[in-house]
Amino acid sequence: MSRLSSLPSSLQRAIAERRALKVIAGLSNFDAAAVQRISRAAGAGGADLIDVACDPELVTLAAAASGLPICVSAVDPELFPAAVAAGAAMVEIGNYDSFYPQGRIFGAEEVLALTRRSRELLGDGVLSVTVPHVLPLDQQEQLAIDLVAAGADLIQTEGGTSARPFSPGSLGLIEKAAPTLAAAHALSRAVTVPVLCASGLSAVTLPLAIAAGAAGVGVGSAVNRLDDELAMVAVVRGLRDALAPVAVAAAATNAVPADR
Repeated sequence: MSRLSSLPSSLQRAIAERRALKVIAGLSNFDAAAVQRISRAAGAGGADLIDVACDPELVTLAAAASGLPICVSAVDPELFPAAVAAGAAMVEIGNYDSFYPQGRIFGAEEVLALTRRSRELLGDGVLSVTVPHVLPLDQQEQLAIDLVAAGADLIQTEGGTSARPFSPGSLGLIEKAAPTLAAAHALSRAVTVPVLCASGLSAVTLPLAIAAGAAGVGVGSAVNRLDDELAMVAVVRGLRDALAPVAVAAAATNAVPADR
């Protein structure tokens, strides 16, 4: 039986129906007040999952504020067990966007080693792993395959920090999302586990991520950079609405035609 069956049933359904929405508070965001605001907005806006920094106290706070399952993100596997004990439904290695400005690059061998150690520590816990966008796409594909073999239950993409959009409006938003969309297309065809598309996404590009093969999306800065909680809720609701037509289309495609 897949380890994903241990997730809350609502989150399982969202992934299976390819409409999962994860709001990312930030791997390096340990500001309890900020995480609480983001979590409340995620819950009020209709998200399926909130992703917070790997800290047991933040897990408890985010769960109480949002009413949602909690994912914790880190690049140190030794931090995961305490967060799971505090109630985290799943853990995430990555993403690595906050490290790139510091010149910190994660290569394939390091990510694979982190995955193996995380699986040792987690037992049957659910593990998501981000594939570094700094790798060429063919190497991202091979790493994703290796990560699944090493125990990853979900694969996440990234790429927003490498994008160089130069157009205004919707075209610029598509340019911003292009690297992570390309990764979602490639990786969803390379592995059999669900792929979450994250980094650089917006309401304009969420449907493109699902069309590219993603089972869900992760959105961070579009929400967590805002200071006003009501504005955060509005953005999350907009993201939820952007996924709704995709879910309806998927349901229609999978429907069995009535007898004529």
